[in-house]
Amino acid sequence: MCSSDHAHHWMLCPQCDLMTQLPEVKPGSKASCPRCHTTLIANWVEPRKRPTGYAIAALFMLLLANLFPFVNMHVAGLSSQITLMQIPQVMVSENYTSLATLFMLFVQGVPAFCMVAILLLVNKVRMAERLRRGIARVLFQLKSWSMAEIFLAGVLVSFVKLMAYGDIGIGSSFIPWCLFCVLQLRAFQCVDRRGLWQRVAPMPALPIKPTGGISGLRQGVRSCRCCTAILPVDQRVCPRCGTAGHARRRHSLQWTMALLITSLVLYIPANLMPIMVTEALGNKMNSTIMAGVILLWSDGSYPVALVIFIASIMVPSLKMIAIGWLCLDAQGHGRRDSEKMHLIYEVVEFVGRWSMIDVFVIAVLSALVRMGRLMSIYPATGALLFAMVVILTMFAAITFDPRLTWDRVREKSLKEPSVDGK
Repeated sequence: MCSSDHAHHWMLCPQCDLMTQLPEVKPGSKASCPRCHTTLIANWVEPRKRPTGYAIAALFMLLLANLFPFVNMHVAGLSSQITLMQIPQVMVSENYTSLATLFMLFVQGVPAFCMVAILLLVNKVRMAERLRRGIARVLFQLKSWSMAEIFLAGVLVSFVKLMAYGDIGIGSSFIPWCLFCVLQLRAFQCVDRRGLWQRVAPMPALPIKPTGGISGLRQGVRSCRCCTAILPVDQRVCPRCGTAGHARRRHSLQWTMALLITSLVLYIPANLMPIMVTEALGNKMNSTIMAGVILLWSDGSYPVALVIFIASIMVPSLKMIAIGWLCLDAQGHGRRDSEKMHLIYEVVEFVGRWSMIDVFVIAVLSALVRMGRLMSIYPATGALLFAMVVILTMFAAITFDPRLTWDRVREKSLKEPSVDGK
């Protein structure tokens, strides 16, 4: 068994399982996998001060964003303004508690928790070792569920939709929210998973003498999906972070296909049923996703109509097709083009959550447009179904193991990781 010091020089790529000897990475540079080009480690300049500063500033901006009015609207002498906290309150009053919960979790709760977690872990705040490891385990799992910037995009789309009805203005908290979106993204970018875990707990010793350029599975070892430690393939629980795992995610394809089929079943009624109801002068008009796109296009808002069409129609459809294609390829069908399939997986993983933009548009419109019989907007059942489709497809991408697409590749030679400046 090799020493734990020696273990810092080796890493299994979390995406393709290639054993790689890590080079010396200078501050401001990163090392990428030579096979799938996934970033393995990133050595940031001032790795403690940068994320700390960004996280503190982000939390302060979040506090300001919740204290003051967010946006306002003036129609025919009537005025309406909302704060961020009023958005879920309106949805609860309309018996859409589920949508209000999603808003509080994805837009406010998860981003705030992640910023606090970064502050606690990066600065080694005194706490129970078990609590420290638990926070570190959860932090990177929640990264994909932080949707503050997607909500901001939804607000901008809402402005375009409402300009046809009246005057739209921004409140005192709008600029702080924009700054919060930027700062929390930068805080995440400045935290390297491997470097963070080196501060949390020591690296376990290598179980074997590793060989570069060969997959871990063929060497009898696996990578911990949480802390990147290299473990024996038959060791179920990581001694470093306590995460249970296997060489490959158990029943990965079965779970992925089950979630995919469920999302497809919900996707059909989500597009056929109204996602919001507009009441103007006593007349109610139901709007589906496609009807909203057509209305924006007919009003001349071509860029916004295109954004909604891509995010709400094209992305979910293409994502479900892509996930199905990945499952078929992992089962041995197709041309065994692992590089292309890996690129498809990365795109699916990145763009999937942006489909929530339409749900956030409805949240803003429902909270802001409250002018009695003159004009009011309410969420409808289709919005909840569509949100469930987005969430299920995100879970489908998470449960899919991208290493399955590389297991049929035959390693021909040892490779060195590429080092790039940032």
